[in-house]
Amino acid sequence: MSEILYIVVPCYNEQEVLPETAARLGRKLRELQEKEWINERSRVLFVNDGSKDGTWNLIRQYCGESEMFGGVNLSRNRGHQNALLAGITVAAEHADMLVSMDADLQDDIEAIDKMILAYRQGNDVVYGVRSSRKTDSFLKRNTAQLFYRLMKFLGAEIVYNHADYRLLSKRAARALLSFDEVNLFLRGIVPLVGFKSTSVYYERAERFAGKSKYPLGKMLTFAMEGITSLSVKPIRMITMGGAFICLVSLFMLVKAIADYCRGDVVPGWTSMMVSIWVLGGLQLFAIGVIGEYIGKTYLETKGRPRFIIESVILDEGEQSL
Repeated sequence: MSEILYIVVPCYNEQEVLPETAARLGRKLRELQEKEWINERSRVLFVNDGSKDGTWNLIRQYCGESEMFGGVNLSRNRGHQNALLAGITVAAEHADMLVSMDADLQDDIEAIDKMILAYRQGNDVVYGVRSSRKTDSFLKRNTAQLFYRLMKFLGAEIVYNHADYRLLSKRAARALLSFDEVNLFLRGIVPLVGFKSTSVYYERAERFAGKSKYPLGKMLTFAMEGITSLSVKPIRMITMGGAFICLVSLFMLVKAIADYCRGDVVPGWTSMMVSIWVLGGLQLFAIGVIGEYIGKTYLETKGRPRFIIESVILDEGEQSL
């Protein structure tokens, strides 16, 4: 018997592109059903992330016109990663496998076929990886490459040139949901799930319509979120910097004493400079050590809800939660 597929699509102010997205994904589901690759209960699950335009009204319209579509409405805007996780939470209750992708149609929908084939070969996680960055601007292309190198240097497990276009099996989705981080960076967390995985490659297109939801400022914030949510290495670098300054201060102490013995010194200069170097180094070292514990606590103990679902539209119609 064919398995149930849910395509999870986070949406924030996507009314311009959503009609085309729904049409293309609807055709893809029908095509896969005709080939008997997926069950007729498969769905496209749109997640409205507190949009301020007509996105939710469009989602409700599509759900009313066809059972092929479902909708999740968050109580307010919670950001792309939380909206995606909300969709995964709902989809994991109904689907045998799910594919997550953005609404802007930059990800190649045809790659879903290759993902399903890889899933049938026993892979629980299938990453959609860009084969090139020809469609990116010079700035975005080079900052993205810098980001991936930086993440690798900091020890984060991350798939190069992979964003949030991926397939998860039901057990991989449930394992992902067991991670309790409030500050999410899913492309770094998914590899931590384990299970057998592989990648499929595709060409990324230009955005079909509307404006990008990730201008430079948001991209930098997202990168910082990824670094601080996955690694405490920056804090360790501060600690090592403090230790290095302590060593330099000892060298400066020896030099200051030698200068004093030769009489080549201004009165009071030695004690002042040694105090500044030693205390500065010790302070940085202490901040780094304390920060190590604060960083670990920060990653583990935040207890705010990641999202609140206001209503869900599936087979039973719209239900408030």
